[in-house]
Amino acid sequence: MTIVKIIIAVLLGLIVLSLGASMLSLVKGRSDSNTTVKFLTIRIVLSIVTFVFIVFSFYMGWIQPHGIVPPAS
Repeated sequence: MTIVKIIIAVLLGLIVLSLGASMLSLVKGRSDSNTTVKFLTIRIVLSIVTFVFIVFSFYMGWIQPHGIVPPAS
């Protein structure tokens, strides 16, 4: 299903944005390191949510696993 692929892509995009925000916070070198920890925590939560959503989508039959090379017909 297309909507499932869009949701997964959005979640992966949010993970990358959170990682970038935490890197920016770390590079700026503010004395408040809680911001970096907060963004990394958000990234971990988003990663877990993405994994659970992929497993749930597979269980419901919305997505199907496939190999790199398509089967010969």
